[in-house]
Amino acid sequence: MRCPYCGSLDTQVKDSRPTDDSASIRRRRVCPDCGGRFTTFERVQLRELIIAKKSGRRVPFDRDKLMRSVSIALRKRPVEPERIERMVNGIVRQLESQGDGDIPSDRIGELVMEGLKSLDGVAYVRFASVYRNFREASDFNSVIDEIAAHNPDLDPDDEPKATKLHLVPAPEDT
Repeated sequence: MRCPYCGSLDTQVKDSRPTDDSASIRRRRVCPDCGGRFTTFERVQLRELIIAKKSGRRVPFDRDKLMRSVSIALRKRPVEPERIERMVNGIVRQLESQGDGDIPSDRIGELVMEGLKSLDGVAYVRFASVYRNFREASDFNSVIDEIAAHNPDLDPDDEPKATKLHLVPAPEDT
């Protein structure tokens, strides 16, 4: 493993242990040339995943990019990191188990939306606003209505929950 500090290829593993979910191995490494210490993670990869972009380009799947996108949507939200990791691992497993050679980028977006919907409604709306390329405030209302329709805990007859968020005023009947 190349040292991220000096570029040396001669690094040594000092400690190795499974992560909490046992989905990867955490390795603590040290570089004998510069003394730098760093951590690497080793995960099982069932097959090489290729993403077919809308532009027609084909790029290798990048799990870290997926994790960054999900983390941005969940920024400052009360969701435990373990739940985020489980969601991302589940998405990767679903992608790896598909028989297709190329995975459309839309498929990844839909899987993320599906996962975020069950994880955190605010993160779902955040991700949807970018993924679906919202242009108007009414686009937010349609996603919020979609969440409310799929969430049986939201009862419009309950007093505290009756204050529905309206980003765009409803048209008045005249």
